Amino acid sequence: MPPLSKLRGLLLLPLALLAGCNMVVLNPSGDIARQQGQLIIISTVLMLLIIVPVIGLTIFFAWKYRQSNKEANYSPEWDHSTELELAIWAAPLMIIIALGAITWISTHTLDPYRPLRRIEANRPVPENVKPLTVEVVALDWKWLFIYPEQGIATVNEVAAPVDRPIEFKITASSVMNAFYVPALAGMIYAMPSMETRLNAVINQPGEFEGFSANYSGAGFSGMRFKFHGLSNEGFDQWVQKARAESTELSREVYQKLEKPSEREPVRRFGTVAPDLYDAILNRCVDRNKMCMKQMMAIDATGGIGGPNGAYNIARKPWQPDQKNSPTRSYVTAMCTVDDPAGMSLPRTNFRIEE
Repeated sequence: MPPLSKLRGLLLLPLALLAGCNMVVLNPSGDIARQQGQLIIISTVLMLLIIVPVIGLTIFFAWKYRQSNKEANYSPEWDHSTELELAIWAAPLMIIIALGAITWISTHTLDPYRPLRRIEANRPVPENVKPLTVEVVALDWKWLFIYPEQGIATVNEVAAPVDRPIEFKITASSVMNAFYVPALAGMIYAMPSMETRLNAVINQPGEFEGFSANYSGAGFSGMRFKFHGLSNEGFDQWVQKARAESTELSREVYQKLEKPSEREPVRRFGTVAPDLYDAILNRCVDRNKMCMKQMMAIDATGGIGGPNGAYNIARKPWQPDQKNSPTRSYVTAMCTVDDPAGMSLPRTNFRIEE
């Protein structure tokens, strides 16, 4: 039998390993992440109310009804106990009800699209405070952050003032990723041609880790960034540092930036092309391509058969059952990026044989 000191060392080994872990999920610096961490603790405690007694009773029954215990009652015909059934089912039912109530409340309270109502516990958001807007683009394999109000952009670095609400608008250039800063809030997906949102706040100054939590290819492991929680003065200095950069994030520069690259260093852009994020979201950074929203606007009017071509669709009633029925005549219009409705170009009649 091994010495007691060795057994004690083996028992303490898991605690020693946990001591080196970063418990940021359960001890975050942002109010949203803190509330989410509390949900994990509450859910774990509620589940332990079942797990611990079950483990204890399993050990107790195994010990009491062991073969060598001749004093244990032997009842081979026993098969039912109303009191035991009530105890077995009542406790899990109450826990499920409690978990359901907590889930329903927290799902609405912590909705990432919902504007913040508080900075932290007992501190509501001041009425005169405007959220800081940050536009996030997941690239291969790096993160682009655009500050539309400040007119700057950064790669693999983002900052925000402490105790100021932040509204993230998130999209992707190609494949799906997941934007995640454990100290700030839960992760939310970044998807091409779609925009997700995340409202959060950081309550303590510091440098925090951010990364992609969804595998997206060869450079996924290096797709990390730093999130800086700064004072108002520190954030203004950080913005001025970015503005001091002479590089402009134009559409042409972005098209080079979005090409796949791994472990990209921090980069800053002093100016940003107007509506660049909107062009990224609508897949029309290249001016030779029509924006997705323009395509959808044309489709919403019925395409070539919409208002621009609804008149003169058929010169005579078309009767498909009659062999000699006249062919249908359609009106179309050519459209461009600058003229999506095709109003400046002459319309052309096309006759299509049915």
